Amino acid sequence: MKVVDRVSKLRELMKERGIDIYMIPTADYHNSEYVGEHFKERAFITGFTGSAGTAVVMDSQAGLWTDGRYFLQAEEQLKGSGVELFKMGQPEVPTISKFIEQNLPEGGVLAFDGRSVSFGEGVELAEIVKKKGGRIEYSLDLVDAVWEDRPPLSEEPAFYLDVEFSGETASSKIQRVREEMKKQGADSHIITTLDDTGWLLNIRGRDVEYFPLLLCYSIVYNDKVVLYIDERKLSDEIKSKLNADNVELRAYNDIYEDVKALKGSVLVDAGRLNYAMYMNIPSEVNIVKAENPTILMKSIKNETEIKNIYEAHIKDGVAHTKFIYWMKQLVKEGKIQNETEISASDKLEAFRAEQGDFICPSFEPIAGFGEHGAIVHYSSTEETNVNLHTGTLFLTDTGGNYMQGSTDITRTTALGEIPQFMKDDYTTVLQSNLRLGKAKFLYGCTGMVFDILARQPFWDKAQNYNHGTGHGIGYLGNIHEPPIGFRWTFRKNEMVPFEAGMIITNEPGIYIAGSHGIRLENELLIRNTVANEYGQFMEFEAITYVPFDKDAINPDMLTAEDKAELNSYHKKVFELIGPHLTDEEREWLKEYTAEI
Repeated sequence: MKVVDRVSKLRELMKERGIDIYMIPTADYHNSEYVGEHFKERAFITGFTGSAGTAVVMDSQAGLWTDGRYFLQAEEQLKGSGVELFKMGQPEVPTISKFIEQNLPEGGVLAFDGRSVSFGEGVELAEIVKKKGGRIEYSLDLVDAVWEDRPPLSEEPAFYLDVEFSGETASSKIQRVREEMKKQGADSHIITTLDDTGWLLNIRGRDVEYFPLLLCYSIVYNDKVVLYIDERKLSDEIKSKLNADNVELRAYNDIYEDVKALKGSVLVDAGRLNYAMYMNIPSEVNIVKAENPTILMKSIKNETEIKNIYEAHIKDGVAHTKFIYWMKQLVKEGKIQNETEISASDKLEAFRAEQGDFICPSFEPIAGFGEHGAIVHYSSTEETNVNLHTGTLFLTDTGGNYMQGSTDITRTTALGEIPQFMKDDYTTVLQSNLRLGKAKFLYGCTGMVFDILARQPFWDKAQNYNHGTGHGIGYLGNIHEPPIGFRWTFRKNEMVPFEAGMIITNEPGIYIAGSHGIRLENELLIRNTVANEYGQFMEFEAITYVPFDKDAINPDMLTAEDKAELNSYHKKVFELIGPHLTDEEREWLKEYTAEI
């Protein structure tokens, strides 16, 4: 079926059940950023394949809400679908809740699959519906009735992170969580987010696209942990390890019945618990609303994780440097036009796979050539795929999951000689990256403090980029890991002081529609430096080891400080990556990283 037919079929089902508005989030039952094929309901209904967005369908109107990363992609994919694009955060564009409030008739019915909507969002919508004298139906998965041949739930086997990778036993982590529960006066703690349970119990899997996570829930009690999972995914060895930590196993969906038997006080994260589970908690149970304790715990990497992450980035640096060399050689030989966005992206993944302990990409690869680079989260398809050629830029935002950790890197490469205005744009982005990366600061700073350092080169020219400058990175978890970020606008959940051991990306960019896009991204490790009478000073250490493209830089724009920072970084790249390359690659890298 085409999108218009799918929406039409959904409307028929809505009419049969007396539903006025049906909402379809981009979510599984765990609030995951990327989801398995089984959960891609919003993409199925609308045709928009970006990783973030929510669809709202009424009898005579359908809308898709997404953020600035996906405006251009959504406009293209929604053409002819009858689904209207609502650009989140733009003037005069209503929020989803405001739209529902404006369009739900008196006594109307709002419906959604409550397993895919967060507790916090569901409560907000319930208040809106209550004011209208209507009701919510939260146990209907209408898309399932439309979706023929829907992919089944994943049955991929789990794997275990021993202490050589995790740096801390599950029993130690469980005890730390129980200490936080005690502070909150909670007898139990429901965890629905996959990366939190995965971190807590040191288990991973392949149930979510790109992220090495398992479909599961857990409840932590004072005397045990109950893990809700398809047991077939667990080997006898993993079961034995879990049993040693007093972890009981139950069927994946049993949690919805088990929460009905909770007593005392339960700790839940309103932004992460799903609405259906919240509605199953008995009314007499005291609900303690607070962020999952594991959120902050797992964002601060321990010494073992940091050591492993360094190793993962050397592997990734070797792969990506080989990739850039490969492209530069094709340009030199006049063969670059034989490659496409997809074939080049596949080549980069192949270089990663050669490095050992490679699991999978850490998110959907972004490989945008020329004007496609201006689409912030562009993902090439067979329909949009183009051949590469000289005279412009190729942006690749990619990453890898290795047993030693996860990576996220963006480089933009000049294919042959490029126009001066592209070099100027590239150099502005480079200045932004370098100036943020060299910041020194006192403990207590949050991401809002730093964003001006990245945006100043843009703002000086009355330019900007429509996304955050950086996000936290998970260790074989979510590649966008809370609770830290770089952005100039206020986000309550990111007002967390930076701690030594946290890792955050540094990824400014510039996007010229119809022409080109440039983004340069390094990961930064937050470290303590001097402690004195003024407090604890801190700094960032770039742990991504891939050269910037000297062929795309306008050195006349760089200050002496910029040049010193770039030269220092390139020296480190050559020292760490050079020994792992062939003689020809090493000689090229030596020239490519020579001082400006």
